Parts: sequence; C-alpha cells; structure tokens
Amino acid sequence: MDYDLETIASLAKRRGFIYQGSEIYGGLAGTWDYGPLGISLKRNLINMWWKFFVEDRQDMLGIDSATLMNSKVWQASGHVATFNDPLIEDVVTKKRYRLDQLLEDNGVNVEDMDLATMVAVAKEKNIKSPDGNDLENPGQFNLMFKSHIGPLEDENSLVYLRPETAQGMFVNFKNVLDSFYPDIPFGLAQVGRSYRNEISPRDFIFRVRELEIMEFEYFIHPNDWEKYFNTLHDLMNEWFTKVLHFSPEHIHERELPENNRAHYSKRTIDFEYDFPIGHKEIAGLSYRTDFDLKNHQEKSMQNMEYRPKNGDLAFIPHVIEPTFGVDRHILAILCEAYSQDEINGEKRFFLKFPFEIAPIKLAVFPLLKNKPELIAKAQSIYQQLHKKFGQVMWDDNGNIGKRYRRQDEIGTPYCVTIDFQSLQDDTFTLRDRDTTIQERMKIDQLISKLESQAS
Repeated sequence: MDYDLETIASLAKRRGFIYQGSEIYGGLAGTWDYGPLGISLKRNLINMWWKFFVEDRQDMLGIDSATLMNSKVWQASGHVATFNDPLIEDVVTKKRYRLDQLLEDNGVNVEDMDLATMVAVAKEKNIKSPDGNDLENPGQFNLMFKSHIGPLEDENSLVYLRPETAQGMFVNFKNVLDSFYPDIPFGLAQVGRSYRNEISPRDFIFRVRELEIMEFEYFIHPNDWEKYFNTLHDLMNEWFTKVLHFSPEHIHERELPENNRAHYSKRTIDFEYDFPIGHKEIAGLSYRTDFDLKNHQEKSMQNMEYRPKNGDLAFIPHVIEPTFGVDRHILAILCEAYSQDEINGEKRFFLKFPFEIAPIKLAVFPLLKNKPELIAKAQSIYQQLHKKFGQVMWDDNGNIGKRYRRQDEIGTPYCVTIDFQSLQDDTFTLRDRDTTIQERMKIDQLISKLESQAS
C-alpha cells in the first residue's frame, strides 16, 4: 500500500469521521468518538449487515440484550477464568505490556504460541520493554471491566461490563423458544457494544477498549454442524466481496489451531483484512458446540433443550457463530475506499465508497451563493433529493472546484450543480466522483439512475 494508517486516521479526523475520545482533556486511550460522517457511515454498515443477515432471511430473529448482566453469566461462560491476554512487566518502571505485542513489534510471529512459549522466545531474543529495560512477572490478565451495582462495593455487588454480545443471546435462548418456538436451525442476531480492558490499545480504531460487534448465534442439530459451518462460511465471503465490494485479494482466511482457539470453540476461521498494519482479523466464524447452552443449563438449573416438533428426542442445540467487528469494518471500509489519481496534472485523493454505504450520497451546489434565484432553485432540488435519499449535503462554500475536492475526500458519489441554465429548462449538472465526468439531466432522470444503482 502507498499509504499508512496515520494517513487514514488524519483524514478521518479532518473530515469529521472519527475523533479521539475526550480529546480536549488529552484523550482517553482506546476510546474513539464517531463524528457526523462517521456515524452515518457506521449506520449504513449496520443497516446493510442487518438486512443481509437478518431481514433477508426467514430463519433469523433479532434481540437487544442488556450491557450489564448477572455476574454468574460470566462464570458459566468461562470468561472469569479464561478471558485473558499475556502480560509482562518492566522491571524498572513496573509498566505492564502485552507480551504478544512486544514480540510482534520485534518481528516475531506469535501465531499459535502459548504463554510459556512466548516467555521462552522473549528470553531467547532478549526482548526489552519500550523503555529498554528487562521484563519480568509474566502472567495472564483478565480483560473484563469490573463495576458494582448498588451503594455497597463488595463481592455480592460485583458486575462486569460485557466483553462480548454472544451471552445475551444464549441466556435469552429459552425466552425465544417460549415466545416463538422457531424451527431449528434458526439464528439470534444482535448488534451491540462490548468492553475489553486492553492492556495496550493501539492502531487507531483497530484495537480499542469500547467496541461494537455485529454477530449471530445459529442454533443447529449437532449432526449438521459441518454443513452449516460451510454454508455460513460462504455467506461471510459473499458479505465481504458482493455486499461491501472488498477486493478478494484483500480478504484472507486463517484456520486457528486448537491451542489458539477460544475455550469454547471446536473450529474457528478468522477472516483477515489487508490493513496498512498487515493482515489483521476483521471477523470470525466459530463452532461453539453446545458449550454455552450446556453450561447455562447446569449453572442456572433452567432447561435449555430444544424439543423437535416432529416428536424426536429433545437435545441441547449446538451453535455456529459468525462475528463481525464494527470498528474494524469501518477501518477496512476507509482503507478499501482510499484512492488517488491525477486530474489535469493535479494529484487527487478521494474515498471511493460504494453508493449504498457512502455517508453522503449526493451534494447539491448552487453555482453562486449570492444569487437568490439560484439558491431557491437549488434548495428546491435539495429538498426533493433529501426526502428521497436522506443522506444529501448542501454546500455553497467556496468555488465549485474546491467543493468538488471536498466532496471527493469524504466519498460523495455524485455532485449536483444548479446553474443559470437550470432556471430555464430544469436541468442540472451531475458530476461523477470516480470519473469526474459531468452530464446534464433532470431530477427524475437522476432519481431513476440512483434507484437502479442502489438495487
């Protein structure tokens, strides 16, 4: 790639996509705020995901579970005991770091390494802390944020901010059965925030402490797990290449070995995107077996079995889980869209968003802002387009060339310019972001063109 992550982060801040959290107070590491264009981009992404994986299917139901849950949920799920990252300490400063990241920063591939192996490699290569000091006290660090409910802070009031959204679907499995009694296989989908106390968040919005996840749990008969694993695997590839229009060469798959899988997983495939920082995980597909429902049945004393409508024996369903990181998707979308070319000898940088995900679909310009008749005509067209497509921007600041460049940089696919000819024949100039070609048309022609493109 001919750009780095800082280029993307700088553009994202300058143009109102993403800001550092609490920036006026020096920021808070691992937190980011989505600006006006960022939230529009994120909402488009989530809506597209929900339509593709939930609304367009007949075997999916959605829920929205609470962020705070009974702490027994996380004991049953195994997170209290196993949701850890490898930790090591600077002997002088006592600062703590993720050991795997220190090794990666020194060119070591840590895939499939357990803690003992990482410690041995760090010793063999004489890896130092970022301050140049020796390292000691390796261990595991639990990533869950702790809090307390009520006026007393004791072990009885302990709660955790959820580190994943999956458990909300598992603990509501029985409720959904009682309410809807769906046929198996079926899925429960959710989009929501999760919280992870990362030791060293970094790489812009790639590794954060507050994140958003889109995922679903697909409940199946245990005999069918391989069939549905393969089906969902193909569906995830379709999501990346046909819905988001990612270049196939930018998506990579990695089959995780047993010692590198989550405690609940029997098989996991990570989907990685070719970020400027390398191939990094953007989504995952995991076969969770009956681990979660079985443990919740044991700990809660509630029956989690599914009783088939044909009278067959009841069973605890197994689960296939596709998971998608919202923030990492946003970063990948920005990277995929970042483009440059040359127009009339001048280098141009622009975001080549597909129309359906672009945060601004159209920008409307009056040729001049000091001519009331142009303003009135442009406002009329703006109102019609805004009512039809929603994400339409009004821009009358600066000359037309500067407006085009500004819209190119935020990824607006089309610009509509109202000029004096518009007052005579109701036509306007439509400029295409990618080709910069301009053509005259009327508003009904434009609406027809865009509706055809969106479909």
